[in-house]
Amino acid sequence: MNDLQLRQAVIAELEFEPVADAAHIGVAAEKGVVTLSGHVSRYAEKVAAIAAARRVKGVRGVADEIEVRSPFEKSTSDDEIAKRAINVLEWDTLVPNEIQVTVRDGWLTLTGIADWYYQKVTAEEDVHRLTGVRGVTNNIEIKPRAHAGDIKRKIEEALKRRASTEARSIHVSVTDRNRIVLEGKVNNWAEAAEVEKAAWSAPGVKAIEDRLSVG
Repeated sequence: MNDLQLRQAVIAELEFEPVADAAHIGVAAEKGVVTLSGHVSRYAEKVAAIAAARRVKGVRGVADEIEVRSPFEKSTSDDEIAKRAINVLEWDTLVPNEIQVTVRDGWLTLTGIADWYYQKVTAEEDVHRLTGVRGVTNNIEIKPRAHAGDIKRKIEEALKRRASTEARSIHVSVTDRNRIVLEGKVNNWAEAAEVEKAAWSAPGVKAIEDRLSVG
């Protein structure tokens, strides 16, 4: 697939994505790297647009240059965004009570400690839909609960269970700080995302260094 075909495929996927309004999103493609530009009215649209681009076969990377603008809405104050974020997190039983929220100029930062990666992801998903949010920085830390050897074994077992990945081509290593290094070759971006998802499913994983090659 050449750059023009890849660009057209990404545009088609953006138009198919119901959450993001593709009317003001620009797409450029060069050597498998897609650049998204323009603007959207909500941060949730930006997240959806990036996810849509990553789903397209042949995409090896995404450069995000999308701005979040709210031309038809009254600007929401930082303290109001913070109150709404705290409320939505408190209502979500999957999110630990120890998560803290900071907002500055519409940019929301999450801090605190979680036991599992899905709790960190859930907290971010809860707040990125709020009105007035221009961006989210997720600094929630994962509390380690397992030894490196246990983590490596659980990840390798998870990879073997997934039909969409070729586990034998993936090498998993774990540092003494529960940082995962993934190496090997996958067929496409979606498969790379599945490998990362499997790695994050192991308890105690604090960070992932993705060295997977696509193609």
